[in-house]
Amino acid sequence: MSIDTFPLTKSPVDSPTSSDALPASANPTDPLVQQVGAGLFKLGLALRTHAWKESTPRGLTPTQVQVLALLYGSAIPLRVSAVADGMAVTLPTASDAVKALVTKGLVTKTRAADDGRAMALALTDAGRDEARRAEGGPEFVAAVVEALTPDEQAAFVRSLVKMVRTLQERGDIAPARTCVTCRFFRPWVHGGDTDRPHHCAFVDAPFGDRSLRLDCPEHERTGAEAAAQQWSRFIGM
Repeated sequence: MSIDTFPLTKSPVDSPTSSDALPASANPTDPLVQQVGAGLFKLGLALRTHAWKESTPRGLTPTQVQVLALLYGSAIPLRVSAVADGMAVTLPTASDAVKALVTKGLVTKTRAADDGRAMALALTDAGRDEARRAEGGPEFVAAVVEALTPDEQAAFVRSLVKMVRTLQERGDIAPARTCVTCRFFRPWVHGGDTDRPHHCAFVDAPFGDRSLRLDCPEHERTGAEAAAQQWSRFIGM
């Protein structure tokens, strides 16, 4: 999970989002909408606080840790612009983080495979070790998620998928490597299996909402029209 997903701004309870930034069906004055927003804000704050506690002793900032995680999850070296897009930050912010990581010997610059004039970023051995160490962050979240029942966990994952897709469609975050935008995803093709109704054509296996992914390394984006049809089937439209 990205530690910078939730910005440090006022809670929606204190500063309601303007109506033009919300779907037409959303009501920012609805107490339930406000409470959900406040809860997400608190979760984001807890994640950022945990990230600072874990990264500061190692001389890293949460942004630098996120760069390492992004490069670690990529099958190919990435340009700085791709890092900025993947983190939903400005190019100068990404550049500063990358420069610091290069200085620390955690990231190296190589010539981009598709353009010899451009530079791409890859992890050094030390960078990969640091990225693997940073994977302990989700354990902090897992301890909280375990407070939910299995059914609640599955419903929560499904809700997160919808929220991430909404952010993506609005342009608030970079395209995510989610199941629902992948050409290998087949929603509800196993109708008789209530636990595993979906199918992944990449591994040729059924799976359920509990296994929906928000960042899959094998993800291959489907076309816009196919993605719209796939999404309609997934949400039951």
